[in-house]
Amino acid sequence: MESEEARPRRRQARGERRMSEILDAAAAVFAEQGYEKTTTNAVAAAAGISPGSLYQFFRSKEAVAEALADRFTAQMRAAHGEAFAPADVAAMDLDELIDRVVDPLVAFNIANPGFKALFARPDMPPGLATAAGPIQSALLGRVEAILAVRSPGLSAPERTRSARVLVQIFQAMTPVVVAASAEEREAEVRELKKVLRGYLAPLDG
Repeated sequence: MESEEARPRRRQARGERRMSEILDAAAAVFAEQGYEKTTTNAVAAAAGISPGSLYQFFRSKEAVAEALADRFTAQMRAAHGEAFAPADVAAMDLDELIDRVVDPLVAFNIANPGFKALFARPDMPPGLATAAGPIQSALLGRVEAILAVRSPGLSAPERTRSARVLVQIFQAMTPVVVAASAEEREAEVRELKKVLRGYLAPLDG
């Protein structure tokens, strides 16, 4: 027979799965309809549950959005941690370095297709729209740190400018990668890396 200790753990696991399913549905609805037009009824319908069941997990639309922002931020932080884990970047081949940084960031965006569509919308509450701001700032700083090692001849303003361009290139091409079919995506990622390499190669020491 199932122990008394096992039953609460199973209920907790089911609850966590259901919350994850609700957040998956909410990401799609928010991205499609915008924050203001989205209702808890719409989120519940997309998740395949009743509004009453939704309220067992989230008291309001704002609470759903806050939980979604927290999840996106945690996953983005993990992706950045993998992309910029301590390593001897000076000794790496340029292509190896690009693979190491780009692959985890691309994987995050593929796994979270609603992220940019949701948090870039002008109708998002300011507190939620800027939830990923500190991590994005840290991303810029990490790219600058790599340039400081790989391109020591650049001045500090030049490093900042080049890092900003690299981040903008990545962010501009990411929607193309995410929208590509499974058959085409690998080719699109290669194109992204080719563009980044074309910009980096003349700077690389």
